Amino acid sequence: YEKYNNFAQESRYDSVFRLMDTIEGVYSTFDHYRDGFEVAVLYNNRAAAYLSLFMQPGNEILIGDTAVFLSKAENAVRKSLRMYREWLEAYGGLDEAEIRENIAGDFLAGLDQYSKAEQEQFLDKRVEEIIEAQTENRRRLSVSYTNLGIIKRHQQKYDSAAACYLEAIDLWERNLTAENNLNILLNRPLRKQGILQKLFPPEK
Repeated sequence: YEKYNNFAQESRYDSVFRLMDTIEGVYSTFDHYRDGFEVAVLYNNRAAAYLSLFMQPGNEILIGDTAVFLSKAENAVRKSLRMYREWLEAYGGLDEAEIRENIAGDFLAGLDQYSKAEQEQFLDKRVEEIIEAQTENRRRLSVSYTNLGIIKRHQQKYDSAAACYLEAIDLWERNLTAENNLNILLNRPLRKQGILQKLFPPEK
């Protein structure tokens, strides 16, 4: 994961996609992570990488068929949307004790070589991650809807694009990217980040 930003900044998209395939392969070997929000993050990152590549100047030869390329981005982002929704349905309303009871079985599977105290530490950390994800995944879901809106705009499906941006803003009202993409679509002025947003940005 530490390599992801470097590859993206250097526009090494072949490396980006190979890296995400490798990470997903690791997650897929564990029942607990196979359908987790981390995999949803990967699929949205894939969509974002496809869009970044698509919007690079002079990339027409690289892309080939625009419709096929945007379809790949849409398939990835829709998978992220489905996984986020399913995860929030399963975990979004649980308290700490309920999360612990819900995940203990499959999360601790295969960790018999560790002491009970170590297993409890691992479980405590995972519960903390899930509690944080209960908030963060609404924002992540908002970002996925923003990416879907961008895809729909490039597909010239403007009503669908606007609906995606509105859904993104409804999920996270501080999603300035979604708001300004909607402003572009409606030929409105762009909104700049306010001074309070600059001084006190969201935690994530």
